[in-house]
Amino acid sequence: MACWLSPLTMTPTDSSPTKPVSDVLLIGAGIMSATLGVLLKALDPTLTISGYERLDAVAAESSDAWNNAGTGHSAFCELNYTPERPDGSIDISKADKIAEQFELSKQFWSTLVLEGQLPDPAAFIHTIPHMSFVWGAGNVEYLRKRHAALLHSPLFQGMEFSTDPTQIAAWIPLVMDGRDPATPVAATYMPIGTDVNFGSLTRSLSDYLKALPGVDFHLGHEVESFRRKDDGIWRLKIRNLATDETLIARARFVFIGAGGGSLPLLEKSGIPEANGFGGFPVSGQWLKCRNPAVIARHEAKVYGKPAVGSPPMSMPHLDTRQINGQKELLFGPYAGFSTKFLKKGSYTDLFKSIELGNIRPLLYAGARNLGLTKYLIGQVLQTPQERTAALREYYPEANPADWQLAVAGQRVQVIKKDKKEGGVLEFGTEMVTAADGSIAALLGASPGASTAVAIMFDLVQKCFPERAASPAWQARFRQLAPSFGKHLADDPALTAAVRERSHQALRLEA
Repeated sequence: MACWLSPLTMTPTDSSPTKPVSDVLLIGAGIMSATLGVLLKALDPTLTISGYERLDAVAAESSDAWNNAGTGHSAFCELNYTPERPDGSIDISKADKIAEQFELSKQFWSTLVLEGQLPDPAAFIHTIPHMSFVWGAGNVEYLRKRHAALLHSPLFQGMEFSTDPTQIAAWIPLVMDGRDPATPVAATYMPIGTDVNFGSLTRSLSDYLKALPGVDFHLGHEVESFRRKDDGIWRLKIRNLATDETLIARARFVFIGAGGGSLPLLEKSGIPEANGFGGFPVSGQWLKCRNPAVIARHEAKVYGKPAVGSPPMSMPHLDTRQINGQKELLFGPYAGFSTKFLKKGSYTDLFKSIELGNIRPLLYAGARNLGLTKYLIGQVLQTPQERTAALREYYPEANPADWQLAVAGQRVQVIKKDKKEGGVLEFGTEMVTAADGSIAALLGASPGASTAVAIMFDLVQKCFPERAASPAWQARFRQLAPSFGKHLADDPALTAAVRERSHQALRLEA
């Protein structure tokens, strides 16, 4: 695999202008590409990196603050990460994994701040309590068991649980005002949760990356085709959307981090590992509060139980955010369906992604998820009164006049082949890599941006195995993230130490 990192020259045969060979080529200007580029340059400053984004701005799709859930997903409040087993016990394995991945993200960002590579962390991260809130006797008992199970992990130490309406009202007055006192309620409260503006973070990472030697990045350029030569070099035909001119870019390694646009690009690569993958697009909307007095009274991210059959991105939450230096309050998201793979995509995206290799998985997954389809149709057909009714389950005294509907981001859930079931719909992220590690693509959505660092650490080890195993890169991994290679869930002292380091560097409240 080291072969495609060695110096090479080649004679172009295409009449379009041909760029010099890059070590790494990034497609997409979102949080994933920015994270990978910064990570690789931290590991080897001599690497040359080129990047191409079809839009005229960085972080304009899923990484944008208004398009992204914005929660530092650490499983403090997301109930779908802690399912109840048939015997009534709570499975916290996924919660532990996601919490640990987010801690890795915070460590990486902390190192960049300490090394002077990121500006003021207040531009992208703030402390805010993460809460789960439920009502009804069965849900209260579930939350009680969940809290008890999570306290066995050092990653969740400090989480509080209460069924006292007075205490819960002190935490989240909007949620309790006007609520029926006869209804049992419960909440968990984690004071060290975070709000992350991934749009701002992506722009800061991109600005830093583009200023480094050996890096060139181009906006307004769309990848049209892939071709791999016998010498192992990838050749990409890229169109400048402003001039309609084409160029040929060449690279030893290609990363496709184009959000919902990754699947069509992966299919164009022609690698056998892409065979059988499909995508199911899910859109979303928010109710955005426009009453400053209401916004001022809420200071938490409050997550509830998702509706049966709904996708994870539709898990309801009353969410305090910091966007462009201003405090905002959102509720939602409300799910919907669109055949677009990107918010600024085409209605033909879904149909163009269908090919012989993924028809069977798409049909099987569709047949097994008719409930989800029905749910999405119902969401699309919701009236303003029905949206307000959903909001009032979390904010009983909500005035519709204080809220306006805003379009959120577009997500593409992964559909892949399955030997037993023909095709399955996945709600997580999926990294697809060629056998030789020369190209990789990230598919899927939640928890996405929050775990970008962990995903990119894994990608580097898989696609650059010899160099990743070298003493120099191993030492640098540990500098960038002190818990690298260790399991925080098994080590309370290390968990406390890395959190203290992150909180100080990122200026978060302990």
